[in-house]
Amino acid sequence: MAMKLDHDDLNRLIEKISKSDIQEFSLEGEDFKLEIKRNVFDQNQVFNNLVSNTSFDKQTIVDQKTNNGNIPIVSESEAPQVAPPGRSDLTEITSPMVGTFYRAAAPGEEPFVEVGNNVKVGQTICILEAMKLMNEIESEFNAEIVEILVENGTPVEFGQVLMRVKQS
Repeated sequence: MAMKLDHDDLNRLIEKISKSDIQEFSLEGEDFKLEIKRNVFDQNQVFNNLVSNTSFDKQTIVDQKTNNGNIPIVSESEAPQVAPPGRSDLTEITSPMVGTFYRAAAPGEEPFVEVGNNVKVGQTICILEAMKLMNEIESEFNAEIVEILVENGTPVEFGQVLMRVKQS
């Protein structure tokens, strides 16, 4: 049975999965493979990875873990980028998907928005590329762009804060 997924089907699927409790999902077709894995912090998973990736005696690690309840710290390079805390009068625009953030329609073109710009409902503010699909992200309200927190061309996580705006 051949299955066709268009851009809208894919977006609906990703949206449904993001609102569910599903931690991992994979779907394979003739010409594509979709894998979604949530970045949910699981202490046991980190602990098991540390145990399997180290040459320590497992019993020693288990004793350390049960004695003080702490797990060795995961290196900072693996920690997701967290936006600095924002002002309470600002609204955060977050990423609706995992993808690559682009400020302009193409390299060398003017960015969709700059800090200080006023945007209207439905105005494109950035593009998120996911699986070679360009998704235009539109403003959900009339607002002034106060902060742009992501560099052009960088990967973003689902729910990551992209911009902060002051609603007008």
